[in-house]
Order: sequence, then structure tokens, then C-alpha cells
Amino acid sequence: MAEPAPFLTDIWYFAMPSAALTRGGMQAKMLLGQPLLFARGNDGAPFALRDICPHRGIPLSCGRFDGKEVECCYHGWRFDGTGGCTAIPSLVPGQEFDLARIKVRRYALAEAQGNLWVWMGEQEPDGPPPQMPDMEGRAPNLTEVMEFPCHVDHAVVGLMDPAHGPFVHQSWFWRSAKSIHEKAKAFGPAPYGFAMKRHKPSSNSAAYKLLGGAPETEISFRLPGIRTEHIVAGRHRIVNLTTVTPLDANRTEVTNSFYWTLGWADLARPVLRRFVRRFLGQDRDVVVLQQQGLRHDPTLMLIKDADTQARWYYQLKNEYGRARDEARPFVNPVKDTVLRWRS
Repeated sequence: MAEPAPFLTDIWYFAMPSAALTRGGMQAKMLLGQPLLFARGNDGAPFALRDICPHRGIPLSCGRFDGKEVECCYHGWRFDGTGGCTAIPSLVPGQEFDLARIKVRRYALAEAQGNLWVWMGEQEPDGPPPQMPDMEGRAPNLTEVMEFPCHVDHAVVGLMDPAHGPFVHQSWFWRSAKSIHEKAKAFGPAPYGFAMKRHKPSSNSAAYKLLGGAPETEISFRLPGIRTEHIVAGRHRIVNLTTVTPLDANRTEVTNSFYWTLGWADLARPVLRRFVRRFLGQDRDVVVLQQQGLRHDPTLMLIKDADTQARWYYQLKNEYGRARDEARPFVNPVKDTVLRWRS
């Protein structure tokens, strides 16, 4: 099993729910070990800048934002949403200085379906961020954010692991240790990732029974850490978006968002939120325990078929990095196959 590798760049990362950034507001956030400042203008348009004033290095987020420009708290230098400097108060008449020379790095930011996505890299985006199927024009009905104290690789591999459910998520509403049985699922390549092809949910996944009828689900993963489950239950649609965003080398933010067309689910939101928090918390708790062993730098292993998705993740990540370095198209290493495991 590969050691945690550097973060991927020139790719869309989930930044935050749109609702977390209000008009005229700003928010500092560390992503991939880099300080970013997110702000939303009075016109509703969001933007993202490097959170460091180029004058004396103080975070711009320590200053003020009037809905149009960010003002540094140290000397009042001002910057607009493009990162361009618009004012240096200490200049006096007759002192010639080209403000266009002063720039704060701007990050491409996209807003879609109630989420903010940031393009982390030097190149311009090569397409839009991921879109949730059947949810055009909708925002998430429920969102929970939780920080995991680990490298992003361990968070991704842990969340996509199909065999941990009966042990980590033992709950009346999900699974028990006694419910373990053999499973076989068809997989194939998907954009920058792979997909578990549409199928009926496993009989020991009790939560699906709440939907009634004969639900079918398709689960896809794409780099850098985006898991989407698309559930069809009669005329209703449910999408679960799980994003894994590295804050730095040892902290990762996991955001779990649900979109649905179920009217009753809106009324049950407080109860559903408790279940989501418990489910995410169980994953976080086991990661906390895992860090005790990882401190000793053990040799880790991945087995077939239960850990094949984890293998694919490392292969996809390595191929994406090589393709960018070699300025060539990405070649997906995943092939159509059927994986079997017990869970």
C-alpha cells in the first residue's frame, strides 16, 4: 500500500456549501496546506484569493470586506475579487506607482447545485465541477461537515472500503455483525474514476427499505475524493454526495450532502441529521484509532477484492499526476470487472 502522496492539483476540490458564504461575508480556510480567503460580494458573486497580503504577509482575512473589496488590516491596501490591488493609502500625490503590478493570487471558483468548488492549480479549469444527476437547480436538503484527523488518502480509502460496514457501522438502522454475507458487484470506469454499476441495494442495508418499492442505486467515485450515490426509488430520486477535501497533511474535511425529492424527508430532517452525524462520526472515530498505529510507520497492505477500490484510487491518482506532468490525456486504468467480498 502506497504511502500518503502529495495532493493532486489542477483539479476541482469541494470548498464549502454555498450557504456557508453569505453576501458581503468572507471566510478563511486552509486547503491543501494553502491559505485561501473566500468571499461573496454584495452582488452575490463569490471569489477566492490567496489569504496573504503581498505587502507584509498578514492574512487578508484579518481585515475588512465591504462587499466589493478586501482591505488589509495592517496598512489598508485594498484588493478586488480578481486579486488586483485598487488602493495603497500611504501613497502621496506625485508618487508614481503602478497598482497593476500588485496582485494576489486568484483561484477559479464555481458555484453549482448549492456547493462551491475551487480549482487548485496553476492551469485554468478544463471543464465544470461535478454535477449531481437529476438535481439541476437544486441545493442539498441536508449537509453535514466533519473534520477527520488524518491524511486525505486514509480518509478516502476508509470511506470507500466496502468491508468495514458491519464492524464500524453496527446500528439497527444499517447493519450488524451477524448480517455479513457474500456480495458481487459490477464495476467499470467513469470520468476520472470508477462506478459500481446500477443495482438493487444489498439486503442487509436496512436504510434503503425506508424508501419503499424496489430502489436501485449507482455509486461512483472520481478524483480527487468525490463519491456520489444516485438512488432511484419509483418516481423519487436521492443523491448522496460525499466529498473529501484535504485541509493540510494531517487534517481532512469530509462533507456529506443529501439531495432528495421525498416530501416526507423534509419533515424528518432533524432525525435524519442525527443518523448522518452518527454514521460520519463512526468513520471518524475509527480513523482516530488508526492514527495510533500509523504513528509507528507500519507496512500496510491491500487485498483483493475487498480493497480493489482502494487500489484503483492510488492508480487513478498516480495516472492523473503523470498525465499532467507529461501534458497528455488522462488514461483511466480501471476496466470492467465484477468484485466479490463479504460484508
